[in-house]
Order: sequence, then C-alpha cells, then structure tokens
Amino acid sequence: MPPGEFIPVAEQSGSIAQIDDWVLMEACREAASWLQPLRVAVNVSAAQFRRDNLDAHVRKALRESGLPASLLELEITEGVLIEDIARAKRTIQSLKALGIQMALDDFGTGYSSLSYLEAFPLDRIKIDRSFVAALGHSERSLAIVRAVIGLAHGLGVPVLAEGIETEAQMSLLLQEGCDEMQGYLIGRPRSLAAQASPTSAPEPELEEAS
Repeated sequence: MPPGEFIPVAEQSGSIAQIDDWVLMEACREAASWLQPLRVAVNVSAAQFRRDNLDAHVRKALRESGLPASLLELEITEGVLIEDIARAKRTIQSLKALGIQMALDDFGTGYSSLSYLEAFPLDRIKIDRSFVAALGHSERSLAIVRAVIGLAHGLGVPVLAEGIETEAQMSLLLQEGCDEMQGYLIGRPRSLAAQASPTSAPEPELEEAS
C-alpha cells in the first residue's frame, strides 16, 4: 500500500505519531548496523513536523541507535513550510543543529515559493519524478528542471532528481548539471539482508518512507 493511501488514514485515526516515531527509530537502527556507512533519508509527515519536540525525538533516535547525525537526512514537502514559515524555520534550524541534513522533497508539485528556498537552510532539493518522467517528451518539463537546477545552484543548494529510469533521462540531467539522482536505473530496492552482506556494493542513497 503506497504512503499516499495509508498516511491520511493514520493521521485521521491519530496513530501517525506512533508510526512516525517507529519509522525514525527503525531507520536509524538499521542504518547504524550496516557495514557501509550510508546516508539514510527518512520522510517526515506533516503531523510529525508540526510537533514541538521533533528535535528531541530525532536526538533520541540517534543516541539509542548509535547512528552518526551526518548519516541522517530528513525529507519534508513544500506544504509543511507554508503553514507557518517562522515556526518551520525554527524547527529546521533546531534539527540542523543536531548535525543532520534537511531535504525538500517533491519540489515543483506544490507551492514552489522562491521565498522559502532563500529563507530555509536546506541541504538538498529533490525534483519530483513527474518532471523527470517527461524529459525527452516535454520541452516544458525540461524548462522547469533547468530552471530549478539553476535556481538551486544559485542559492548554493545541490539538486537530486527522482525517478531516473532511462539513459536518456540521466543524460539530459547530466547535461543540465544535476548533482544527484535516484531511481531504478541507478539502483533498485534491496532487502536488508542483501544490504548487510559484506559483498554488497553500496547504493548512492537508501530511503525509508513514513
């Protein structure tokens, strides 16, 4: 069941907080056990981001799992930023003070405000897969991707493109100066057992979704 289906139900039932805490702790615990030190990206739900003590929960997860803060990245979507810009900025600053990274996920599908790109201390912007899928078929999508990469680089923020599935998509993104990519062309999901194997080759990024 995709997150878009079960997360709204979890939010309505009031169980999202317990799910958020479990996902964060398990992601940190698993990543800390890997032989290769890989960054793990954990999606933060809107309800989780609104909590006043989110930084305390992240600190606890890092402490109990033993995962270095530099290997944890939290992903937020545009919608959570515009609800209360001042509060969102304080939350991000408190999280980054722990030593973790913050990424803006699915950029281009929401409000895409230039003001908060400048206002928030983001470590990475992720271009939504819907624009990547249209590369090579839509000049409009290419123009949007080019503009996002140029804007982000102008602000000193690296860009990651999601959903890379073809060589043509990767070639176009490389031409435009995209910094990082993820998708089936780069690496498919693997089991935890495969990841724990000493002979396993490290993936560029492993992602947990809440």
